[in-house]
Amino acid sequence: MTPNPFTIHNLPYGIVSTEDNPRPYQAIAYKEFAIDVGTLETHGVFDDIPDYRSGVLNKPSWNAFASLPSHTRLAFRQKLKTYLESTAPNLSDHTIFTPLTQCTMHLPMHTSNYSDFYCSYEHAKNCSDIFGFPISQGWYHLPQVYNGRTSSLAVSGTPITRPCGIFPLEPGAQPTFQAETKLDFELEIGVWIGNPVPRGQRLNVANAKEHIFGLTLLNDWSARQIQFFEMQPLGPFHSKGSLTSVSPWIVPVEALEEVAACPRSYEQYPPVLPHLSWPGAEDRATWDVHVEATLIRDGISYTLSQSNLNELHWTPLQQVTHLGSAGEGLSAGDCFGTGTISSSRGNEKGEKIGLSCIWERQLENARMQSLPDDLHETLLKDGDEVVMSAWCKGQNGEIVFGFGECRGVVMPAPELKEYQK
Repeated sequence: MTPNPFTIHNLPYGIVSTEDNPRPYQAIAYKEFAIDVGTLETHGVFDDIPDYRSGVLNKPSWNAFASLPSHTRLAFRQKLKTYLESTAPNLSDHTIFTPLTQCTMHLPMHTSNYSDFYCSYEHAKNCSDIFGFPISQGWYHLPQVYNGRTSSLAVSGTPITRPCGIFPLEPGAQPTFQAETKLDFELEIGVWIGNPVPRGQRLNVANAKEHIFGLTLLNDWSARQIQFFEMQPLGPFHSKGSLTSVSPWIVPVEALEEVAACPRSYEQYPPVLPHLSWPGAEDRATWDVHVEATLIRDGISYTLSQSNLNELHWTPLQQVTHLGSAGEGLSAGDCFGTGTISSSRGNEKGEKIGLSCIWERQLENARMQSLPDDLHETLLKDGDEVVMSAWCKGQNGEIVFGFGECRGVVMPAPELKEYQK
């Protein structure tokens, strides 16, 4: 039986609505319930927190709360824990505790800027091997990233309509406007900004954690035929713009620091530039978050990938530092994807279970017998569902809390006749 991801050690942030209360409001997940923290605020539960601003918990997003100083958010978290553990709250009081099964989920923050990184060495190496060129020199010196379309962000459960775009079906053929034939998933973590960085200032990597509000799962759905025809020289556009799915509950950075702080899995070489070099304790350079993706096809479940956030070459702390390094500033609610979290790990058969998109499985040594035979050729079919999950574990391997799910079903492309008149 899968454990409940929303333990007292988690207390993630989300935006919910219900049939009785259709206006989206701030909630925190606890066990099987969504806690209406705005109601707790009106009851004075958080009145004595230093630097707290009344009203930040009566918004349709978490942006105002995320902008509070990190010590204030930590005190809020401790106060909520005390309330849940010491006061024996009445979980049947549905003015405060609403069963999650009765909640409709919404995006947790208002996002002005969305970016996506390319920071897994295994992913970069496999993509380079497929196309027959080496990893670029710049990849080893900076966390490579592109600006995405904020409008693509949608909460888990939103279907992905097969995108349409321009590409040739065969090399050298005439490109046409058509439905994507090779739709892929990418298993990532979404990183959400809390404390903003004003324009003209830069973020010190030593303070990077103070600007991260928390993490979600993120699926960077990718239209591969469109992508590889459009991306030279300016990068992806329509191929990544149809949908970016995110799980609805933001796991607080404070929860990760208590349970999942850990060292990088791999040495960074060549040594990184000073402004990206983590100066803190090496065993707190990143986070130990197990991530997994499952394919559901015709009612059968297939494990697509199992990897870990700590197996990225560039850590989220280095990524957020690079994101604000040119002085463009960062805003509360900004989100970035870590990039595909592919790793070299194998399963009990020695197969590459760590690959976190289907495209990489074109390589002969990257196929898995447990997956559908033609998956590396067809990629995702209409009706397929991709489900992602993530867990943080304790020192003895026990699950301490989870991220919930990020899922989406592939829907057929729209009829194109009206666009081709």
